[in-house]
Amino acid sequence: MKPEFSLHSTSMEEGQMVPKHFLYQDIGDNFSPELEWEGAPDETQSFVVTCFDPDVPTGKGWWHWTVVNIPADVTTLAEGASNLHQLPQGSVELNSDFRRPGYGGPRPPKGDRPHRYVFTVYAMKAEKLPVDPKVTGAEIQHKLEKESLAKATFTVKYGR
Repeated sequence: MKPEFSLHSTSMEEGQMVPKHFLYQDIGDNFSPELEWEGAPDETQSFVVTCFDPDVPTGKGWWHWTVVNIPADVTTLAEGASNLHQLPQGSVELNSDFRRPGYGGPRPPKGDRPHRYVFTVYAMKAEKLPVDPKVTGAEIQHKLEKESLAKATFTVKYGR
């Protein structure tokens, strides 16, 4: 029997505080975490990985990372893959809400309650998502929900 679609990391633990190494550059090293997933549906043609903070006071949340067109045979992103430009061939990083492509680590306002950072991997029906690299995760969120076969998440938190 195939395992349930799941996402985990050796870089950080579900429900725990994000280590400094993965925080945004003015308070940490801004390294993207290692991510591993298993149990994707057999029909999966590609993957998309996102990191989203639903607790930003704007009411729209904050997109920290979106990687599209990860090949279907890839089930791991190495720690620092975004920073070291070592993403799988064909993958594309979209703009984060920091207005640049790539990973932007947690950086909640000082004094705010701890925010949640939801990492999600989507198993996609299509091999490629035809998106402009300048768009953000927010701009393709509807498409991800509509065109995915399944998704798996884990959540960490950080406050300062």
